[in-house]
Amino acid sequence: MNLLLAEVAQATQRLADAGVPSPRNDAEELAAFVHGVKRGELHSVKDADFDARYWETIARREAREPLQHITGRAYFRYLELQVGPGVFVPRPETESVVGWAIDAVRAMDVVEPLIVDLCTGSGAIALALAQEVPRSRVHAVELSEDALKWTRRNVEGSRVKLSQGDARDAFPELDGQVDLVISNPPYIPLTEWEYVAPEARDYDPDLALFSGEDGLDLIRGIERTAHRLLRPGGVVVIEHADTQGGQVPWIFTEMRGWADAADHPDLNNRPRFATARKAMP
Repeated sequence: MNLLLAEVAQATQRLADAGVPSPRNDAEELAAFVHGVKRGELHSVKDADFDARYWETIARREAREPLQHITGRAYFRYLELQVGPGVFVPRPETESVVGWAIDAVRAMDVVEPLIVDLCTGSGAIALALAQEVPRSRVHAVELSEDALKWTRRNVEGSRVKLSQGDARDAFPELDGQVDLVISNPPYIPLTEWEYVAPEARDYDPDLALFSGEDGLDLIRGIERTAHRLLRPGGVVVIEHADTQGGQVPWIFTEMRGWADAADHPDLNNRPRFATARKAMP
């Protein structure tokens, strides 16, 4: 074992003692970041090349600063995104939401599907859809100027058309034309603030986390936006907390013009996102 791998082992224990959920992964990611190598190449770093700044990054992670804030990058499906203070860090569980959306768009057999991403944050969802559905036309909206500083960097050179605005009244020019509306909105109840992981509570923007007493305030607004934007037969996909399984589909009722409202599990078989189809006239 070389010096770096020995230090990684110690760092892993320190992060585990601090309550970091994935101590080994994070210790290795930070080692790779500091030394400019891939995780699988840590064994190739010579002892003489060990960089003591590694322990500075471990101390920051030990204090529960998000790994992605330290490295300045987040991985999402096939993307590497720039992230930092002011923007929500994309989570792995959202990848399954996007996967479902991609399958749904492909099944529509539309040549150039029109897609809207509400509350885009870093742009992760919009960029993944633009990349994996090659002829799609993707529009994304974000309210926060702090988040948009990161979004603009990430979408630069892509086909994503980015706007600043409120998800509840976005894109009136697209009314009745959209094939898919997708969103990972804020959905944490204000009453659960103290139970949120420090990485999210202390570093992710409140605007991207909390939404009223039951966490569903913005989702209710997005329901109306989605119905306005979608063509008949178009689909909405919206992420929610696993504790909200069963609640969100009830927002997308037949009386409001929806059909086939349902919940879907994530990779851990917990209810993670809801979908519905705009009813035909």
